[in-house]
This record gives sequence, structure tokens and C-alpha cells, in this order.
Amino acid sequence: MVSAATPIGTDIDQSRPNVARMYDYYLGGCHNFAPDRAAAEQVLSIFPDTPVAAQTNRHFLRRAVRHLATERGVRQFLDIGAGLPTQGNVHEIVRECVPGSRVVYVDVDPVAVAYARQLLAGAPDTTVLRADVRRPDELLADSEVNRLIDFSEPVAVLLVAVLHFVRDAEDPWASVARLRDATVPGSPLVLSHLTLDGAPPVPAQAGKAVYQQSSAPLVPRTHADISRFFDGYDQIEPGLVWWGDWRPERSPDGGRQSGVSHGYGGVGLRR
Repeated sequence: MVSAATPIGTDIDQSRPNVARMYDYYLGGCHNFAPDRAAAEQVLSIFPDTPVAAQTNRHFLRRAVRHLATERGVRQFLDIGAGLPTQGNVHEIVRECVPGSRVVYVDVDPVAVAYARQLLAGAPDTTVLRADVRRPDELLADSEVNRLIDFSEPVAVLLVAVLHFVRDAEDPWASVARLRDATVPGSPLVLSHLTLDGAPPVPAQAGKAVYQQSSAPLVPRTHADISRFFDGYDQIEPGLVWWGDWRPERSPDGGRQSGVSHGYGGVGLRR
């Protein structure tokens, strides 16, 4: 089943770069248009390792979800800003770990939602809806969310690579707090966020300028500002760290597989 939490509209703008489709291009996907690819190539000319960093972020998501399903007993996942379908989606990971777990995918982009609905056709205990993280009350009131998610039990809220597209003036911290307050103690928050900490200032500004022409201007934040999203949560070790440093897997030779990180990621449990 599918749902739309808000009447955002159905037109798909193919003339303007879209951040979800640019991310799909970085990951090697095919659900993108020429303006998306052109903008993504501009970013790649500034930061050539962006595709590797995008994969590192996806690997962080998979490790976090696997940890919550296998080590913390979480059976409900609300993936907000899920983006375009790619390999290793949340429902695939939890299905491997604990069959019967429930997953709700949320995104504001119509292309992401359309392809996710195709992917999820017939998938049990999984649904997708179009909604906006900036309007959490509408999202939480949606009938499909409440059909699959029991808010009297722990539910993992996933906010992976989405909040850096929400301006400070739109108060993303308040949105996260509202989502937190809708969950019971012990509910996890999985969050990853782009940063420019340590980045050379000139290339950093050039990269931000590309996104100014896209569907959502980029708002990288510092470690301190990203940490504020975890107010009311106890962070799981190792805390808020570079994406590749959050419980990295071991390579066959015993070394750590950390990858390239352009941001911070962490997992917290609601107090």
C-alpha cells in the first residue's frame, strides 16, 4: 500500500538538478536526468571522491540498521529522506536479520517515491509515502505510518543524509525533537549529516554554490551543531564520528574498512 501525507503535487521537474537524483548518480544509479548529471559532474570536478563518500555513508546506514536489528531488538524503522532505491535498502537488511520487521520509507521527492513504490510492490510489512521532514506532525499522523508503526513500542527514526538540506531558519532541530517525542524511551535515532569541518574553504564554497541551483541548497554543519540533533538521546559508542569510523567492518586482512567520509554519523537511544 502507498500513501501521501501531504498534497505536495505530482509534477516532476526534469529541468532543475534534484539532490536525490544527484545522489543516485554518485552511487552509480540510473534514476537521474541530464541536469542532475551535469550538476553532479560539477561537484565531482571539485570533490572527485564524492562517489566513494556516498558509498561510505550508505555503508554507515547498513551497519547501523544491522546493529539495531540484531543487537538491540528493533523491529520498526521509519526511514525519512530515504531517497532513490539502491542496493542494500533498509527493508532488505532487516528482512535478512529479523523477518517480519516493519519499514516505512518517506521522501519528499516524487521521483524517489515513484521508484520506491515500484521496488516495494508486494514487499510485506513495508510501505512508502511522500512527506516532508519539515512537517513532522503531518508525517506522524499519516494513516500508512500508523498502519505499520506502533508508537507504543520502540521505533528507529532514520535521518540519513537529509537534514543538511534543511535550512537553519526551518529549524530542523525542532523537527527531530518532534519525532523524538513521538517515540518511546529506547527508540533509536540514526543520523548522518554533511560537514565542511576540515575542508578547504574555496572548494567548499564552490561545492555549495552548485547546490544553490538545485532543488535544495546544501547546509553543511559543524560537529557541534550536528550533535544538537541528539538532544534527549544517549549516543551508542563510538558517538558522533566520521561515517566510516562508526563501527567499521574488518577487511579480510584484519584491517578496518573505513572509506572516505564527508560527514558525521551516529546512533542514539531515546532517554
